[in-house]
Parts: sequence; C-alpha cells; structure tokens
Amino acid sequence: MAAIKISSKVEKEQWQALQDLAKESHQSISGLLTEAIADFVRKRRLRPVVLDHLEKSMTENEELGKRLAK
Repeated sequence: MAAIKISSKVEKEQWQALQDLAKESHQSISGLLTEAIADFVRKRRLRPVVLDHLEKSMTENEELGKRLAK
C-alpha cells in the first residue's frame, strides 16, 4: 500500500505519550498512527450501521417492546 506524508498538530503531552508507547511496544510512530487512524475510521463507519440495525429492530418489534415494558 502506498504511504503518504501528513502534517498535523497535537498536544505536547499526547505526542510524548505516543513516543513513549512507540518505544515500549517497539513500533514506529508512523505504524502506531496508521493503526490508530484505521481503528478510528472503522469505529466511525460502524456506528451508523449499528444504529440503523437497532432502529430497524425496534420498529419491527415495537409491539413486543410495549408488552415487555408493562
């Protein structure tokens, strides 16, 4: 996979924590950032799908929900 160079600003404390984690885990900062970005994107994309399924389930089972609430 082709890599691109990015630039961003982060809080000093968070940058230090990332550097410490990279040392502790014997990983590069680039690798940790790539992993973090992939995880963030996956979670953000998953949430709307989960909410759509939840809404559909609640609609389909509205009567059951009313009975259980009694």
